Amino acid sequence: MEGGNGQARKVIVVADPTRESAAALQYALSHAVVKNDTLVLLHVENPNSWRNKISLFKKSSSGVNLAGVAAAASSADVGGGGSGGESDFLEEMKHVCEIAQPKIQVCVEKVEMEGKEKAAVILSQSMVHDADLLVVGQRRRLSNAILGQRKNGSFRGLDTAENLIENSKCTCVAVQKKGQDGGYLLNTKTHKNFWLLA
Repeated sequence: MEGGNGQARKVIVVADPTRESAAALQYALSHAVVKNDTLVLLHVENPNSWRNKISLFKKSSSGVNLAGVAAAASSADVGGGGSGGESDFLEEMKHVCEIAQPKIQVCVEKVEMEGKEKAAVILSQSMVHDADLLVVGQRRRLSNAILGQRKNGSFRGLDTAENLIENSKCTCVAVQKKGQDGGYLLNTKTHKNFWLLA
């Protein structure tokens, strides 16, 4: 995906306080964005989520580590992150982007689900931003790995990443990090389980 055709692109990374989201950001920074691109960190908030209510009471003792994107998200994964919750992980992700790729523009955007499915909100935001590439972290569930995806036209049972891959107007890449230096397992509409060594 690297190249210098001169045309600035807009890349959206779905940002959550999870290891999967950190892996997606790490992939985007190392393989997807180039000089003059715009990177949008899109966080979809669910105000009714039980996790949001619990994160007010449960805080990680270690805070956010700037040593790497994965460390930042895994420390925030437990209960919402350091002392500031959601804004902390978004600011840390933005800071990591600015250090790793100083010649790209980084924007942070938070939107609420407002009763819609998360995938539908992300798809609408990708169209609003006229995105060229959508990058999302994917957690592989054992049931999906064993049974495979549904192919009957129904998206019930598909996770958010699979739904985005199938319905996105722009190229969508679902990223799974495999080990510390193990590379990435990528899924797109045309390539399933594509192994990219880091």
